[in-house]
Amino acid sequence: MSSSSAPSAAPRLTSLSHGGGCGCKIAPGVLAQLIGQSTLPTALFPDLLVGTETADDAAVYRINDHQAVVATTDFFMPIVDDPHDFGRIAATNALSDIYAMGATPLMALAIVGMPINVLPHSTIAAILEGGASVCREAGIPLAGGHSIDSVEPIYGLVGIGLVDPKYLKRNADAQAGDVLILGKPLGVGILSAALKKERLDASGYAAMIEATTQLNRPGPDLAELDGVHALTDVTGFGLLGHTLELARGAGLSAHLQADALPLLPGVLPFAEQGVVTGASGRNWASYGEHIQLGAHISEVQRAVLTDPQTSGGLLVSCRPEVADQVLAIFARHGFDAARIIGKMIAGPATVVVD
Repeated sequence: MSSSSAPSAAPRLTSLSHGGGCGCKIAPGVLAQLIGQSTLPTALFPDLLVGTETADDAAVYRINDHQAVVATTDFFMPIVDDPHDFGRIAATNALSDIYAMGATPLMALAIVGMPINVLPHSTIAAILEGGASVCREAGIPLAGGHSIDSVEPIYGLVGIGLVDPKYLKRNADAQAGDVLILGKPLGVGILSAALKKERLDASGYAAMIEATTQLNRPGPDLAELDGVHALTDVTGFGLLGHTLELARGAGLSAHLQADALPLLPGVLPFAEQGVVTGASGRNWASYGEHIQLGAHISEVQRAVLTDPQTSGGLLVSCRPEVADQVLAIFARHGFDAARIIGKMIAGPATVVVD
């Protein structure tokens, strides 16, 4: 065997990564410190409609009165061992940021970092094909990318989309009186932790894959619905973290109902057994002081609320009068778990969980 050949026995993908999926994200508090003042004032770029101000899902740059380019990138280390599934999850997660702005994807570029002498080339090819299959499903070309030889496997996409500025949906435009609707069930991080511990059965794995590879296609339809004020997607910072971003952006209080949250099967039993991710604790350490948990909220429920979601659901802030229409859009696209989970009210920028 030459020094450039990969070994015949492939290691588990998750064994090569210190964290998986969106659980790899730098904790929000640390990230805020790192970014600091490194960005230029957006006032210097009047056509930059969305930048870094509110930690939104993608950057948006206006071309003309009816077109704006939406650009984002997302990549991470394996959350599952099946290479094709890993590629699909990573690509679905990356394109979610386009949909979360109310935009339609146009094309994607691949971001690839692989331990080229550790993984069989067939494994790497399966990861790439998984990502390409999602781009085909989204109806866009995978038009190029960049690759490096890295210690840990990394895969993701740069996503480019297009939106009419009048339908652009930021994460900062929620209004008092809005209801909050979540499009996908929670618990991906907990199930991924169970998988890594070899405790997740076939049905649990299938449920996780189904959720994480479901494209957030309702985004553009939701954006065109009068009465939908804000959109984001729930990913690595957990439901609490991304809801807090909504609250801060709008200068409102978000109130969540813990018993209304849709959950993937098996999530609560695993959480009760202590099967959670390290990212869940890092999330709470970063923003817990800005969260008000009711006295009845248990440690298990808190773990679910802070659980990092890989390729999670859209979070919609809309007028109560259009909530049924929002749920109907979700249902039309096959999101049967979509639920009303809370509301936005006047008050300090915080999240209250009852």
